[in-house]
Amino acid sequence: MLEVFFRNSMSLSDDLIKKLKRKFEPSVTTQFRYRTNDIVVQSDNEGNAIRMFIGKADEDGTIKGDRYSRTLKKDREGKIIKDHWERKGRTS
Repeated sequence: MLEVFFRNSMSLSDDLIKKLKRKFEPSVTTQFRYRTNDIVVQSDNEGNAIRMFIGKADEDGTIKGDRYSRTLKKDREGKIIKDHWERKGRTS
């Protein structure tokens, strides 16, 4: 079911990564639907998505699926030098 979002078994599709690169409201949790799955994104104080849960939401809004974390590193001028999403495991 989640394979739609992956280029291979561990990395996210380019289309989903593009949606996650947009700025969100700073320091909040945002929930939205993308294709057939529910997504919850937590943002940092600059509005960058730093944590994502993807799967199916239950009645309480808890996602059952996979958890991802983003590594976002910048140089001294603020230019992004590393931007990488990593799967951290299943969530329930």
